[in-house]
Amino acid sequence: MSGINPAEWDARIKLAACYRMVAKLGMDDLIYNHISLRVPGHDDQFLINPYGLLFDEITASSLVKIDTRGNKLDDTPHAVNVAAFVIHAAIHASNHDAACVLHTHSDASVAVSGQEKGLLPLSQFAMRFYDRQAFHDYEGVAIDLDEQTRLVRDLGAHKVMLMRNHGILTVGRTPGEAFMLLYYFERAARIQLQMQAAAAAGAELVMPPHEVCERAARQFWELQGDILVPGEREWPALMRQLDRTDPSYRN
Repeated sequence: MSGINPAEWDARIKLAACYRMVAKLGMDDLIYNHISLRVPGHDDQFLINPYGLLFDEITASSLVKIDTRGNKLDDTPHAVNVAAFVIHAAIHASNHDAACVLHTHSDASVAVSGQEKGLLPLSQFAMRFYDRQAFHDYEGVAIDLDEQTRLVRDLGAHKVMLMRNHGILTVGRTPGEAFMLLYYFERAARIQLQMQAAAAAGAELVMPPHEVCERAARQFWELQGDILVPGEREWPALMRQLDRTDPSYRN
């Protein structure tokens, strides 16, 4: 694409890679769901998927640039999902530090979104989110602009929000951070469902005490020891994997 500066093109490549990784791990939903990334240097503009393309079809040049009012800023024939605009514009227009907003209907996350307490501290994967998950009650398909205020209110300063009976939303300073938060949450949710199935068959669940769960959560969020921001170590490796298997996302 002509006329795109290097910073935006780099952002497009990383966002396209995020779409491909979500598809690669089976956490996409055909042509639905969406991931957005602020355009570098423009707080009121973001990139998002063209409505109608599968996640494994997304490329850097196919991404659509829109502003927080819903205006397309690219010469493209592609439309943008209305629900995608409602959800993503709300977060990008808020004061949240999220550059990347990721929303999926990944199976295990949807399953725990319908449980009163959401994700439980039943595994080390889950400890990162102990008392650090937001909840947004289901209001129907997110196509009404007045839901935006409640989405922003419910997310607050959190980086992960369960949209009840609907899906999950993660936010990050980079696509790598948003993706890895989704990955770790989904792993934790799957483990929770397996443990709950075992408990239904008679097994007794062991849940660490509050003090231990809180200590583990602080270790993750305060980057204690050699812990880094999610994606800082993992994301370059994932992009190298994509480059080996299907580098077409860079087009």
